[in-house]
Amino acid sequence: MTQNTAPHRKQHSSSAAWAAGGTLFAGVLMLITGIMDILQGIAGIAKDDVYARVGDYIFKFNLTTWGWIHLILGVVLVIVGYGILKGAEWGRVTGIALASLNVLLHFLFLPYQPWWALFSMAVSIFVIWALATNDDYGRDARM
Repeated sequence: MTQNTAPHRKQHSSSAAWAAGGTLFAGVLMLITGIMDILQGIAGIAKDDVYARVGDYIFKFNLTTWGWIHLILGVVLVIVGYGILKGAEWGRVTGIALASLNVLLHFLFLPYQPWWALFSMAVSIFVIWALATNDDYGRDARM
């Protein structure tokens, strides 16, 4: 009976290690995405002609407005990314919500910077997955 439990523990440890590594990577990705959004926001605010002009687009905003949206989102993403790296439960919950918001906003921003928007959406989807699947999140920080 002892022999049957050992492989199960090893498998659980391996999946827990992957989840913990994914969460750490998600926190780092949120920090990087936040910094990139801050830079993207500053570029949109400082110089309104940095991004391509879009003709008739339903979700068309002034590029300065997009700049402020990205700047504010970037600052919040950096703060939440730090919370995730610290193992705070609020970081996990807020991280999932903000990554979801980031997917939505970059979908709306798609015509302005298509490749960056697709990349940012993919990173955010990974962050959501990593934060949602780690059952041991924050356990080390609480002990």
